[in-house]
Amino acid sequence: MAAFKAFWNSPVGPKTTHFWGPVANWGFVAAVCSERLLCPCFQDLLGAAAMCVYSALFMRFAWMVQPRNYLLLACHASNETVQLYQFSRWAKAQG
Repeated sequence: MAAFKAFWNSPVGPKTTHFWGPVANWGFVAAVCSERLLCPCFQDLLGAAAMCVYSALFMRFAWMVQPRNYLLLACHASNETVQLYQFSRWAKAQG
């Protein structure tokens, strides 16, 4: 119970945007994972490029902000990975 109370009251706990922002951003990762079933010719490359830049910038933010937001860092690292995977699928379909 003490561990839960410490998490609940922590500066990155569920009473803060440091928690709910990353939780909401996992939706981006889930959406791209569901797109892997689509034909690569239907990919939105401009959107994927924008998400790659967005995730790279916010990975740095998550590392630099105090206290460090590891949940946000993990979310954006995952998003960067799945977006780059989408690019690789598109490149393989073109070749």
